[in-house]
Amino acid sequence: MNIAVSPRREGMSMSTVNLTAKNIADVLSSNDIVLVDFWASWCGPCRAFAPVFEAASAEYPEIVFAKVDTEAERDLAASFAIMAIPTLMVFREQALVYSRPGALPARSLADLIGQVQALDMDEVHRQLAMAATERSA
Repeated sequence: MNIAVSPRREGMSMSTVNLTAKNIADVLSSNDIVLVDFWASWCGPCRAFAPVFEAASAEYPEIVFAKVDTEAERDLAASFAIMAIPTLMVFREQALVYSRPGALPARSLADLIGQVQALDMDEVHRQLAMAATERSA
């Protein structure tokens, strides 16, 4: 299931995607950059970050902005070891390149997106492979 990503790539506006245990693998494998906001409706900082995240999704239509409702998707949140919300994770080429709890202001989120876009992914994959080799040794 490719969650309406093709229209995004054509420059059409799209709000955030609801990420679930059923669609996460497809969303991550079908897109270069995916930002994931782990949130809950009762969380004040989550509600404060939501408009910042939504605005960024409109500003960067080439990026998938996804949200995980930690109350509805408890197993998914647990699989990512979410201990505090909001937590923002960023995947590039299916590699987790950022994971931090806390709400970011708009300027910081834009800076983070720029850093992720500028990553040398060959180097990132090389470092991940080396780390995996060291763990298995």
